[in-house]
Amino acid sequence: MIVAGFGLRASASLLVLRKLLGEAHIDALAVVADKAEHPALIALAQNVEKPLHIIPIDALVSEQAQTLAPHQPDRYGRFSVAETAALAAAGPNATLVQPRATAPDGTATMAIAQGQDA
Repeated sequence: MIVAGFGLRASASLLVLRKLLGEAHIDALAVVADKAEHPALIALAQNVEKPLHIIPIDALVSEQAQTLAPHQPDRYGRFSVAETAALAAAGPNATLVQPRATAPDGTATMAIAQGQDA
């Protein structure tokens, strides 16, 4: 499974998320649980017709994450929430195939992980 994980601020828009995703071929989207109700992310999942995997904060995977995120809240850990959410949703032994990319306006990040079954 190939998963696009997102980190986002309240002000992130569907347009910003869509531009981050671009033409990536994915099977699902992922986000940390406390951002699961974000309207732009829900709209993106509907727009691309992919399921949205909700990752509990304590399930964020960091072993394969690459990007430190010193400015995000401590509750997410020290690595990019976009990377760790993508890795967690892609399953055990998933690998990061696209490290964190940040939207030009800084309202969202995205990373892509691939599970072993893809």
